[in-house]
Amino acid sequence: MQAIYRTGNIMYGLIIRDLMVRFGRQNIGFIWVVLEPMILCSGVMTIWSLTKEPIVHGIPIIAFIVTGYMPLTVSRHFVSGMTALVRNNFSLLYHSPISHVHIIFARLILEFLSTTFALLLILFVVITTGFVQVPVDLGLALAGWLLASWHFGAIAMLTSVLIEYWHPAEKFVQPWQYLQLPISGVFFMVDWMPSYAQKLLLWNPTVHAYEMFRAGFFGAEIVTHYDVSFLVGTNIVITLIAVLMVSSMRKFLEDG
Repeated sequence: MQAIYRTGNIMYGLIIRDLMVRFGRQNIGFIWVVLEPMILCSGVMTIWSLTKEPIVHGIPIIAFIVTGYMPLTVSRHFVSGMTALVRNNFSLLYHSPISHVHIIFARLILEFLSTTFALLLILFVVITTGFVQVPVDLGLALAGWLLASWHFGAIAMLTSVLIEYWHPAEKFVQPWQYLQLPISGVFFMVDWMPSYAQKLLLWNPTVHAYEMFRAGFFGAEIVTHYDVSFLVGTNIVITLIAVLMVSSMRKFLEDG
């Protein structure tokens, strides 16, 4: 119990320090952590609602955007927030209670909380104004959100480690994010695609995350394709690989 309490204090201290370093001591800094993803999603909603039909394949366009861009925001914040994270905070490792694991998970927790609060605020606004209906299955939507966050967090952790082992990998992060965007599930539902494309797309675990999240929102109104076991299994494999690489990272950094 004492070890859990100490770990909690370390994580809390790292999160507060992260906020101070990134945004200073001004109050707007703390608010901006939540406002930033809200502004991105709100901007996209405004543009799409003005340029697209209000209903796309039976789905309200605003609801479709919210269920696509908010998980995308999690992915972007996780990965971009982890770039050179340990390297830039290497001095913290001289404090014996702090490890690179604490640094990585503190950042992941901060990004997860900020994007989750942003999601809740956006949903509150669009639901109370009548633009989006209350999710049909809150439990399934929550499960989809958590599994998507786990998936993107595992990828972010693996990306962070790879960058520490090979610094040029940092240059490929943004191109990789843009290249995988068209096949991620943000802009389409699997059922809209031809059968041959559906089989290929379902090899991408992010597609399952988006489909599951949207299934919780829209229920039987739409046809969704996702496999929870495939998504969980992929998350476990990526997480285990990342954890194994993280376990040897401190020695690698010290030797380097």
